[in-house]
Amino acid sequence: MENVKQTRSGRWKMLAILGICAAPVIASYIVYYGGFAEKMGRNNYGAILDPRQLPMPELSARTLDGKPTSLEAYKGKWLMVKSGPGACDEACRRQLFAMRQLRLMQGKEMDRVERVWLVTDDTPLDTILLREYDGMRVLRVNAAALARWLPVEGGESASGHLYLIDPLGNLMMRFPVDPDPAKVKKDIAKLLKASAIG
Repeated sequence: MENVKQTRSGRWKMLAILGICAAPVIASYIVYYGGFAEKMGRNNYGAILDPRQLPMPELSARTLDGKPTSLEAYKGKWLMVKSGPGACDEACRRQLFAMRQLRLMQGKEMDRVERVWLVTDDTPLDTILLREYDGMRVLRVNAAALARWLPVEGGESASGHLYLIDPLGNLMMRFPVDPDPAKVKKDIAKLLKASAIG
């Protein structure tokens, strides 16, 4: 009889331990699939993207001197990404300026963020512009592959948006065209604070 009681007691203890270990996983599924994540996401300024639907593609990227590379080379950092043609118009210049300032606004965390310009054609780039934004990664990519990857809403162009990629290579967030820098800064700061990686 004593053995039966000990066996039952042991089983209850084991079930309790399993329940405690499984609780966070179960809670995360309830939050995500129960629609709570969407409600919580309303606190963000940028649109949260589902990385499961947007794996990083092979973009046939090249450095400006023609060497093959990829975005994978920058894994381990948060990537603030813009795309567009090499002829950088006023809107493009505003984006480059915003990216530089947003990185600087992260203060001591700014080294965790890389700026990346994905150039979608072979237009020669303005040397003075590149000097002005020294430290930014500039890659030429396949425009069609990029267009299939970067999500936009009806009729928009990906070149109007800034995107954020996490250190694991997941496309995480899209910011509006001509975004409010203070709100973008807040989103990025929240992500850097919450993340132990990158």
